[in-house]
Amino acid sequence: MAHDPTCGFRLPHVLVRLVRILALSGLPLAAQAREVVDMAGRTVAVPDLVARPFGAAPPLTALLYALDPSLVRALNMAFTPGSERFLRPGTMDLPVLGSAMGHGKQVNPEALLALKPDLALGWLNGKSDLPPAGIEAPFRKVGVPLVYVRLETLADWPPAFEFVGRLVGREARGKELADYIRRAMARVDKAVAGIPAGKRTTVYYAETPDGLATDCDTSFHAEAIALAGGANVYRCEQRTMYGQERVDMERILLWNPRVIVAQDPLFSAGAATDARWQRIAAVKSGRVLDVPRKPMNWLDRPPSFMRALGIQWLAHAFYPDRFQVDPRAETRTFYRLFFGAELTEADLDELLGAPRH
Repeated sequence: MAHDPTCGFRLPHVLVRLVRILALSGLPLAAQAREVVDMAGRTVAVPDLVARPFGAAPPLTALLYALDPSLVRALNMAFTPGSERFLRPGTMDLPVLGSAMGHGKQVNPEALLALKPDLALGWLNGKSDLPPAGIEAPFRKVGVPLVYVRLETLADWPPAFEFVGRLVGREARGKELADYIRRAMARVDKAVAGIPAGKRTTVYYAETPDGLATDCDTSFHAEAIALAGGANVYRCEQRTMYGQERVDMERILLWNPRVIVAQDPLFSAGAATDARWQRIAAVKSGRVLDVPRKPMNWLDRPPSFMRALGIQWLAHAFYPDRFQVDPRAETRTFYRLFFGAELTEADLDELLGAPRH
């Protein structure tokens, strides 16, 4: 196979010669002019110019949106209500086609065909609810090539941005976003890496209104807590892709975490008046952190590039003396870069809470 160093993809010798001949002749290139090796090691024939990609899972749609909102023509699930001011006009109104994940709304081949995608991006991770044949089936049925992109940990996002950026002709943009994530991870790691295990802030991850669903310390759903230097009190191996494992109040009382990271605002309101939760150190001290959710969750569901901001927010909340960042300034920078959104003071108040005086 011949290798073209300018794009990082492989072309058969015959196609390399054909591309050169067509380029010199001024004739249009064929639609299927190149092969790529995806992140699962599969060789896939893809269009020379990818114009209508479809993200087959929420993290992939998030990735495409950050590269260029015009690449997103359908959603896997609806955005959080009230997110429209952070997004390109019309994004909230895009059709919701579902995903190829094994849980939640599944993508319908007929609806997919109506979208006329020229490429699909599949979510490669070690906990998938579907075998490869199940993920690939709807796309094979309508003749759309599927390229796998590995997105499990936050460290997977920089190479994924670079890979997909090359794939869709947004190479510079992909590198810009990848570089931000690498810098953010390095800053946080430098601040928290030296904290001994016994000195780390103990954290419980409350994911539901009753606070009794959580995820293992090894789960990608809870990865941001570990990256920010927190010690997740629920220590176990992730068993399913979806997670949200049930625990009882007695165990949480025994763990007595110093911080609770809360995904549902109903939990925070309820815990403040619930005698059981008021016995927990985190609730007593007012260290219940409500995860910002607009336009996408900062930590999880979907686990996206938002974690690059989320880990900075958490590290500052866990160790304000060690990780000294201005959360409002960093949030402005992040939203400007990834969403093209200029945040107002009211936006920042909503996302982070009004500053204390």
